[in-house]
Amino acid sequence: MKIGIEAQRLFRKKKHGMDMVALELIRNLQQIDHENEYFIFVKPDEDNTVLKETANFRIIQLEGGSYPEWEQVALPKAAKQYGCQLLHCTSNTAPVNCGIPLVTTLHDIIYMESSYIKILAGSATAYQKFGNMYRKLVVPRVVKKSSKIITVSHFEKKRIGDFFGMKNDNRLTAVYNGVSEYFKPVTDAAELERVKEKYQLPDNYFFFLGNTDPKKNTRGTLKAFSDFLKQTGTDHKLVMLDYDRTELEKMLDEIGDKKLMDKIVLTGYVINTDLPAIYCQSEIFLYPSLRESFGIPMLEAMACGVPVITSNTSSMPEVAGDAAVIINPFKPAEITVAMINLCKDKLLKEKMISSGFLQAAKFSWKAMAEDVLKIYKETIKAIA
Repeated sequence: MKIGIEAQRLFRKKKHGMDMVALELIRNLQQIDHENEYFIFVKPDEDNTVLKETANFRIIQLEGGSYPEWEQVALPKAAKQYGCQLLHCTSNTAPVNCGIPLVTTLHDIIYMESSYIKILAGSATAYQKFGNMYRKLVVPRVVKKSSKIITVSHFEKKRIGDFFGMKNDNRLTAVYNGVSEYFKPVTDAAELERVKEKYQLPDNYFFFLGNTDPKKNTRGTLKAFSDFLKQTGTDHKLVMLDYDRTELEKMLDEIGDKKLMDKIVLTGYVINTDLPAIYCQSEIFLYPSLRESFGIPMLEAMACGVPVITSNTSSMPEVAGDAAVIINPFKPAEITVAMINLCKDKLLKEKMISSGFLQAAKFSWKAMAEDVLKIYKETIKAIA
């Protein structure tokens, strides 16, 4: 088979969730499939050593203008040029007129949901709003034309099935994401100190991967942390990643605690391989999102031996199992209580850590790649 995989943003320096999923898929396919021929379509960028070619994996760097231009024009043209028998688009959207069988990974349809659109209206950036408009325009057409649609949890599969009238459609399947092998307890003191110094980490902190996306519940998390400090009087700080300081100060003003800025450490962008040492030095990992299709960071924290607080909404209970403290993310007081309980109750903390190791071990990128390869084979067989 000749298989094309879209990985447009794989070479950009600041990679995020869907980029890392595509990267792990390709790396693991390289390990398990030495028979089929692959063409990995990427947009040229500065991090072009993150993926290496192998005997049957060829990297094709495509120019092509903006995201929509690249995806709708350059990508299908190149897939045909290289004789691909199917094209797998990995990040929610795909060419509307592909011309060859299409496999689409639809991580979520959050941008289609009225409840989320209401939350989004007043707080999204212009870039986020444009991206959501593009997806709302393209995704319904892509769903109709896809030979197979992969999503990342059974929760999301049901949402997609309900939304697009695909409840009994065998084109739609759930394939779990994984957790990378380097997410594990870091015991090297020099490595811990290197990362601590590089990102100016404090001694006692909670770790929160919030960003400007409203679904991450940054406002509710900050309110909960503010109340935690007021109620306990501890010296904990909150470590956050690549967040704009001005936006953060505005949010703190809105929750009525400008002084909380002194208790927050903004690290800037963190490369993925530095994350384990940040997880391992944190006391609690906070993941109280309003809506997620999967939740890879929960598994990363668990694999590093860190207790997790997460939400009772969407896919998070499915992925977390009994290995996290579950709260209502719309009630900051519940997040605060969970923080206090984990800090005070040693047995609870130990239970979450041991359960977390077991839960994280259930998910692997190799298993994900094996399932996706089966889908490729089924797709080609169906049209042969």
